[in-house]
Amino acid sequence: MSQLRVGLIGAGHFGRFHALKLRDATRAALVGVFDHDKVRAETLATEAQSVPLAREALLAACDAVIIAAPADAHFDLAAEALRAGKHVLVEKPIAATLDEADQLAALAQATGAVLQVGHLERFSAAHGAVTARMGKPLYIEAVRVAPFKPRGTDVSVILDLMIHDLDLILALVNQPIESVDAVGAAVASQHDDIANARVRFVNGCVATITASRIAQKTERRMRIFSEAGYLTIDFAARNLTVIGRERGIPIPGFAEFGMEQSSWEDHDALAAEHAAFYASCLDGAPVLVDAAAGRWALEAALNVSASIATSRARAEASGLMTKSATPA
Repeated sequence: MSQLRVGLIGAGHFGRFHALKLRDATRAALVGVFDHDKVRAETLATEAQSVPLAREALLAACDAVIIAAPADAHFDLAAEALRAGKHVLVEKPIAATLDEADQLAALAQATGAVLQVGHLERFSAAHGAVTARMGKPLYIEAVRVAPFKPRGTDVSVILDLMIHDLDLILALVNQPIESVDAVGAAVASQHDDIANARVRFVNGCVATITASRIAQKTERRMRIFSEAGYLTIDFAARNLTVIGRERGIPIPGFAEFGMEQSSWEDHDALAAEHAAFYASCLDGAPVLVDAAAGRWALEAALNVSASIATSRARAEASGLMTKSATPA
């Protein structure tokens, strides 16, 4: 097979990005678009030079599907495709529960199909720049905030935004989580819109992660401390500063330490994610973000949500929060 026939399920905001990448791909062809909203499916299919199809017809016509539907539909759609022997790229989170994630992993293994989870940050130039300069982290601080948008509020900010940093940090630390202490609040939606989590790993590393979708401006930063020094990353400005022994420009008053500043050239992370998916399906390349990685990120996110629920109950009992503020 020289070209992968791909069907797209979900014609919303992010589904459109997938469709346009498929339209311009050389190793894949978009065979059709399915969405419960038939007008939206037809509109996107026309823009992507494809056709709208019913779900059954879409599965019959393709070798693989990309699922960009709401998160609560991921399991049913991915399971249906895997049972039909189709390769699957499913947007994050992999599913709503760990049991669902385990079932999808088992289906992929039983059918031999590729199951890749859409943790897009793993394919970014920023991720490569950070991992190339980082020692074993002792402490990580991550901030990801953005202005409010109605899109994405079908899930909490943990599953919408924080899960990106959880996935990155899990990949960087590569250790099991020992404990999570988190707080959060629903402000503009029925789910938590702001959250802060302190995550401790079994090897002693600690990560503090803040996510908000009700900020005045977009900000994405990360700080990493290790025995080798200190690393700070501004993802929006695409710059990275390392302070450590025998590095870069000497720092006055610290004879052994220097500062090194660098940046990275952005590339199309979604195109890179697609290319990796095609390579796994067509060439048998290893799946970079597989079901196990997707499950691990989901488990971390669910642990944060559970800790927030515990903190909220304590705050409600003390009168710090009212019960009416509890998310649905």
